[in-house]
Amino acid sequence: MKKIILLATGGTIASDRHGEHDSLQPAISADALVTFVPQVKTICESHAKDIMFLDSSNIQPEEWRVIGRAIYEALADYDGVVVTHGTDTLAYTASMVAFMLRGLTKPVVFTGAQLPISELMSDGRKNLESSFAAAASGTAGVYVLFDNKIINATRATKLRSMGFDAFASINAPACGSVDSRGILFTNPVVQTGHRQLCDNICPDVFLLKVIPGTNPLIFDRVIEMGYRGIVIEAFGVGGLHYAHRNLTGKVKLLCENNIAVVIISQCMYDSTDLNVYDVGAKLPDHVISGRDMTAEAAVTKLMWVLGQTADLKDITAMMQTPLCGEIS
Repeated sequence: MKKIILLATGGTIASDRHGEHDSLQPAISADALVTFVPQVKTICESHAKDIMFLDSSNIQPEEWRVIGRAIYEALADYDGVVVTHGTDTLAYTASMVAFMLRGLTKPVVFTGAQLPISELMSDGRKNLESSFAAAASGTAGVYVLFDNKIINATRATKLRSMGFDAFASINAPACGSVDSRGILFTNPVVQTGHRQLCDNICPDVFLLKVIPGTNPLIFDRVIEMGYRGIVIEAFGVGGLHYAHRNLTGKVKLLCENNIAVVIISQCMYDSTDLNVYDVGAKLPDHVISGRDMTAEAAVTKLMWVLGQTADLKDITAMMQTPLCGEIS
């Protein structure tokens, strides 16, 4: 029987109501979470460990490294890992872990819930039980499992704040599903290289969603604040306005200041192509097309890449090279 460990970080699934406002706060331990899914003992030998008790809004780059290292260490002794995490930033954490953990030979499955596991209508019990089963499947890779969908971590985005069908796989088919037949992997993540932890990251990355009339001076602030990279959510396939307010000229200034600039689309689906329209073709040659990456994957990948190198040519090459299915 496979040995699977649950690493708990907090989030709604582990929350209870506290304080004068009766608001939700992480309080339920990893061991207690497992008691809500007793049928897991028929799937695997389960173990549990608390890493932290945090609302996912408080999980930031410092916590990503703690989570990544805890997973890496657990993989030496267990056949798979389940990570419970708050849904609000789960896609960021799962994406970063996918970049940190190279050459996986075992499954890592992130999950959570829209309601605390202790509540009657909670989706947490189903998600947690299915995640243990997915982790026991032996299918290597980092996944997000939610509402019967198994998604590549670097393709997952949270679309709903309350609905149980909270996550979608963007610009790629889901990796698998859960139904009456059990766990079905149809498009598993392709793994290459030997297993290692690469957790050097640079958190100095800014995400900007451009709107009509964006003030170009915002890019001066990015330079002044010492950011080393910026992901710009541009219009359509990668357009930025240069009439009235010239964003293109400021993007050139970013490049001249050795700041890595990645352009992705504001559109949820499809890819950027900076050569289609004049508003994209005028951008400097050093600008990196993020193609069809999600915002979560583009931001975390750029942080990770900047942790590996400061050379803009190498940064460009790494950003445009698929590492774990984040780019088509």
